[in-house]
Amino acid sequence: MNIGLFGGTFDPIHRGHLKVARAAADRFKLREVWFIPVDISPHKQKSPPTSYFHRYSMVALAVADEPEFLASLLEAPEPGAHMERQPSYTINTIRQVKARLRRRDRVFFLVGIDAFRDIAKWHKSVELLRECDFIVAARPGHSLENLAQWLPKELRPTSKEVQALGRDEALHNYGVKLHLLPETHENVSATQIRAAMRNGKALKKFVPDTVAEYIRKEGLYRTAVASRQLPVNRRRAS
Repeated sequence: MNIGLFGGTFDPIHRGHLKVARAAADRFKLREVWFIPVDISPHKQKSPPTSYFHRYSMVALAVADEPEFLASLLEAPEPGAHMERQPSYTINTIRQVKARLRRRDRVFFLVGIDAFRDIAKWHKSVELLRECDFIVAARPGHSLENLAQWLPKELRPTSKEVQALGRDEALHNYGVKLHLLPETHENVSATQIRAAMRNGKALKKFVPDTVAEYIRKEGLYRTAVASRQLPVNRRRAS
């Protein structure tokens, strides 16, 4: 069985995320796509995100009508956890998932091209890239050659190998299995959504109706300050 892992802050989840997940599921025959909101992202610590409780709830609402999509509590903070919580490292999450699966199951990690630009800076990046297949959702005009140049030095193809890539959509090199998911970009971002909410604009073109209703009901994103942190006391689920 092929399983896709889609991690992120999802602050909030939007239609672009869902479009990317659907394209990946169709192209790579993913039986399930797990949306995994991170508790504390090591890449976005300058400003605190909206509470995990709210972000997870919005993900659950967004995927409720998609049988293959699941909201995951894999990176939920432990009940009673204090502010000294450690960042959520992708390699730990992937290894945790693989430990639960059968040997013949195949794991794909789904990531946007903007995040992949900094993949060499991720925690244990070389080991991480060898843990599972990576699917990179790219904007129009990007090729696998772009992705190859952002890999850690130990994993980058030689110049001849890069030239041979052309516009191919897969790179298997030095134990890395990298796939390009081209032209899935949708002109929507979490920043746009937060700005629209602060300015009293409609959200339905950005997020599913259920998520738009939740945001308004809970009063999220009305100011530039992240929403208050609420306790999470739910059973973990995959």
